[in-house]
Amino acid sequence: MPVHRSGTARRGHAVRNHSAAAGILLAVLALILALPGTASAAQTPARGTAWLGMGVAAHDGVHTGGVSPMVTQTEGVDTSSHNGNVAWSTLWSSGVKWAYVKATEGTYYTSPNFAQQYNGSYNVGMIRGSYHFATPDTTSGAAQANYFIAHGGGWSKDGKTLPGALDIEWNPYGAACYGKTAAGMVSWIKDFTNTYKAATGRDPVIYTATSWWTQCTGNSASFGSINPLWIARYATAVGTLPAGWGVQTIWQYTSSGPTVGDHSHFNGDLSRVQALANG
Repeated sequence: MPVHRSGTARRGHAVRNHSAAAGILLAVLALILALPGTASAAQTPARGTAWLGMGVAAHDGVHTGGVSPMVTQTEGVDTSSHNGNVAWSTLWSSGVKWAYVKATEGTYYTSPNFAQQYNGSYNVGMIRGSYHFATPDTTSGAAQANYFIAHGGGWSKDGKTLPGALDIEWNPYGAACYGKTAAGMVSWIKDFTNTYKAATGRDPVIYTATSWWTQCTGNSASFGSINPLWIARYATAVGTLPAGWGVQTIWQYTSSGPTVGDHSHFNGDLSRVQALANG
């Protein structure tokens, strides 16, 4: 005669009920998160984790482009803490001759991998510089320029150091334009660039995307005759540049996120990279 294990049956019944309830709850949560304007904490990255092009990739998608134009181009890369310790000799052997390394973000973050990346690229023969990821919603442009300079963003005329670069793009932590009006954003950028120039004697490179620049600065033409442009455009052509710039100095034509695969063309041969380094 079969024995009815009543305790086991009740436990199995309870597990099935619990599983069904959990499934319903997860389905409801998925519907809520799918609603427009709804975001979870997990969707917002931690402060300090942004890299050059992170906002561009999120907005435009991760693509590979970069059909070389008639002018000779010199290959370069950008790196951040996501890349860890970079194998610079391998990149050098592949034809990469210059690099930009993330030094700082806001006034609250310095890259723990900066020294290995900045010095390592230099040691294999590359011309290198550092960049600052701007967060205009946290502190002033002047404060961030000074922080950048104090933590690896300076410049020296040694023939192998590029002027610092200001990475100004979509905000990965919140509102695309960091809560600023177009006039307010232009003022913030001027505060940064003027402070950097006064301290180092060099006009910083501005890294941006045309669509962000149009959205968040009102397509300001205030910087085109002063600051070298590093344009992000993941396509087979550079496309329309922001107002004021007739030509880009650097074109970031591909992004693969947090890997050493964010390649750029410098618009000219190696002598032009050296010319920018020398000022």
